Order: sequence, then structure tokens, then C-alpha cells
Amino acid sequence: MNKDLIKKYNVAGPRYTSYPPVPNWNGDFTNPETWINHLKIRNNSEDAKTGISIYIHLPFCESLCTYCGCNKRITVNHNVEVPYIEAVLKEWKMYLMTFDEKPLVSEFHLGGGTPTFFHPHNLKHLIETILNDVDIADNRQFAFEGHPNNTTKEHMQVLYDVGFNRMSLGIQDFDPKVQEIINRKQSFSQVQKVVKEARNIGYKSINFDLIYGLPLQTLESISMTIDLVKKLLPDRIALYSYAHVPWANPAQKMFTPEMLPDGDNKRSLYELSKNMLAEMGFKEIGMDHFALVSDQLYIALTEKRLNRNFMGYTTSKSKITIGLGVSAIGDTFHGYSQNTKKVEDYYKLINKTQLPVIKGHYLSEKERIARKHITELMCNMQTLWIDSGDYYFEETNNRLQQYYKDGIIECTKNNIRITKAGVPFVRNVCMAFDPHLWKNTIKETKPVYSKII
Repeated sequence: MNKDLIKKYNVAGPRYTSYPPVPNWNGDFTNPETWINHLKIRNNSEDAKTGISIYIHLPFCESLCTYCGCNKRITVNHNVEVPYIEAVLKEWKMYLMTFDEKPLVSEFHLGGGTPTFFHPHNLKHLIETILNDVDIADNRQFAFEGHPNNTTKEHMQVLYDVGFNRMSLGIQDFDPKVQEIINRKQSFSQVQKVVKEARNIGYKSINFDLIYGLPLQTLESISMTIDLVKKLLPDRIALYSYAHVPWANPAQKMFTPEMLPDGDNKRSLYELSKNMLAEMGFKEIGMDHFALVSDQLYIALTEKRLNRNFMGYTTSKSKITIGLGVSAIGDTFHGYSQNTKKVEDYYKLINKTQLPVIKGHYLSEKERIARKHITELMCNMQTLWIDSGDYYFEETNNRLQQYYKDGIIECTKNNIRITKAGVPFVRNVCMAFDPHLWKNTIKETKPVYSKII
């Protein structure tokens, strides 16, 4: 690990789950009919024939995890469940009208918030109502996110019975001190119980979300966490970098600088975790993700068909995502949309039979080219690249020179490849393909992105 390079390149930058990133979106979505017309074209194009994805954002949580930057609503009142589900189903009916024929669904994801905040009966009603209107792909990937403390056997059985075959548990860290300060407490025995029940039911892929760089985290504590993970051996691991953005997430203001590891120490937490996971048989997938060789994610990587979208790394070929619920994002491969983030505003728009879309973006040709290269780098650590006299490519070539000199990339006339030493800096390399960053198109009244390392 080169500490000089970490110091040099530990700058703020996008995570590139989309391109362009949300702060650069500039679509005029004051009239949702514009988005509807766009969807009608895309939903009935060749892109829809490989299957669409559905993402539902379920924002409610019973307690606040202080590290979390997701859009959530904290409440212990479960009377909110039915009104929210009925609103989501009304939104779905509006989207369903944009298809000329019954859509084929290849990917379904429940995110949050805490999806398992909802009673299993309500989740069953939600999913079955949607699936009644669609055909389901044979190679479907249906997944949900769960909190180990409220993911019951009934939750898992109900979702499995309606087609879900993957689940992701938000572990973050097993150290009691870290759990206390981030207010994310779950015992190893509880996680073990959930994993055992899930496997007995028949789930084919179980993911653990872990975070490095959390307050009070040490090499000893994260080593203990990985040792406990080894006892359960999930199929996938998402090892995310803690994003310290107190300007966007006020709860993080309680974390003083002394509580947080600096750039070098934070990277040491990752490298230790990565090495321990490698000893357990996990293979690195793109950025911050790992999978066993038996998992479909690793197989997709070896076959060069790995993809990346707002839900992370995926084996799905779907180019169209319908986003339902507050703050949910839709993606047609040619444009993006995002719903309002406030539950009350969401209800108001739905009750007017109006899509709750408030922002979005239609991609230019230059942005589609940038997305292609950024996605290839994020998924395969390389991209085909042919020198061009176009100004855009010339600027990219100029910006890549520093990474070549520092041994982060290797270049041939037609290819750019991230070196083994350059993997921690893949987001930096992607920034060389991002004309929005060059032009500083974001009006920065406050910070926008977290640090890369």
C-alpha cells in the first residue's frame, strides 16, 4: 500500500453508481408527462425485451443508525405500512400504463430504510400485486435488504414463496463499541440464527454489508468482525467505505475527528479485511465487493458480463429500472428520474394521479460514452480505448497521464487497465472520463462528495 499515493489521491469524488452522478442532473421534470413519454418509447424498445428491473424504496426504520446516509423515516408506528404500500401500488399502475404489453421482470429489489420493518403479510400483498401484472424471467434475481434484528423467519419464507432468492443483511461491524456509537446493534447469535433459517428455506445467495472507516474502528476490531463473518461464510460481501458527510447527514456530526481513522489508517482497515477475505476464498469484484467462486456474481465477472447500477453490482442485463417509492430512482439507460424524498409530498402527488418525479436527466452522446468507460472500469478494471482527435478524448488522455506515471494504470493504444496497485484508485481514474468534474458544473455552496479512500 503506497501511502504517498493515498495522500495524493484521497480527494472527494463520486461513487459512480450512475453517470452522470445525481448532482449533475439537469433535466426539467416540472411536467411528468415528459418522463412518461420518454418511458413509453424505452419500455417498448428492444431494451425492455431482456427484462426490466423494479426497485422499491421502503423508507421506515424503528431507530436511527447514525452512520447512515440513506433516505429514511424513523418511527415505531407501524400504521404507516398500509398507506405507504397502497401509494406504491398506485404509482406502479401509472408506470404499467407505459407498456404496450406485459413487461418481463428480471430483477426486483427491496431497499430502504428497512424493508423488514414491514409486516410479512403487507410485503406479500405488495409483491404479489405487482407480479400479477408481469411475466418473470427464468434467471430472475429478486433480493431484499434486512436488519438482522427484525428479519424473521416469516419474512424470509413469505418473500421466498413469491420469488425472492437473494437477501442482504446490514451487519456493518460486530464490535460492541462500534455498534454502540453507530446505533446499529445486533448480536452474532442473532445474525447466525437469521442466516441458518435463510439457508434452510432455500436462499441461494446471502450478502453481508460491512463498513470500514467507522468511528472507533481499529485493526483489532475489524479483524474480530471478519473472523465472525468467517464462521457464517455468506456468499457475498459488500465492504463499503464509510462516507463521512455531516453536511448531508446531521447525525454524523457527533463523530469527532479523533473518532475517525485518517486516510492511511482507513485504508489499512480495508487492506486487512481484503486479505482476510481472500484467505477465506472470496474474490474481489470490482470496487469494495467480494464473492465466493460459486456465486453468480463471480461467475459473471469471469465471463465479462458484470454490470453496475443503482443497486450495486449485478448479473442482470436489464437496461430499464422502474423506481417506486420516495427517493426511488428510475433508469432507462438513456435517462434517469428520481422521486420526491418526503413521504408527505409523495402522497400528495400520488393522490393527484401524478408521478412523484421531481428531478432527472437525459444523457447526451458524450455522457453515454463516459458512462460506458466508467462502467467498464468499475466492473472489469479495464476499458477499450482508441485515441481520438475529439477534444473530449484529448482531455481524458491528458488527465490519464498522471495515473500512468504513478503506476495506477497500464495503457496500450486500444486499452486502459487498472493495475493491481491501482485498484484502490479506480474512482480517481473514472474521474478522468468525467467532463462534468473538469468543468466544475456543480455550484458548490457546501461539499458534495465524500473522500475516495
